[in-house]
Amino acid sequence: MDFKNQKAIYLQIAEHICDEILSGRYPEDSKLPSVREYAAQAEVNVNTVARSFEWLQMHEIVTVRRGLGNFVASGAVCEIEAIRKQEFFNEQLPELFQSMQTLGITLDEVVNQYNTYYQSK
Repeated sequence: MDFKNQKAIYLQIAEHICDEILSGRYPEDSKLPSVREYAAQAEVNVNTVARSFEWLQMHEIVTVRRGLGNFVASGAVCEIEAIRKQEFFNEQLPELFQSMQTLGITLDEVVNQYNTYYQSK
């Protein structure tokens, strides 16, 4: 994995696992690699991955089945989407609004660009 400086590594690993869940690599109710396996794969300390899994458990994305390991929770995809949507509204959207205001871009211009973008796909 290629880590960025602005966010804690355990959160970046949690985001990566969420990406893998959203992409279908780990469907809901499927078993995840062990903490040790994931640490070796990501080339990080086991404690860092354990912290990532704790964060995922706290957000009901991963569940622990005693003696079996970590599994993707039922409803994990919806939970990930809800978390990311909230992050978008709280972090990215205010930055976009600030840029729009600075550059004098109207909401109508953005809507037109949005429609053009999706018509071309």
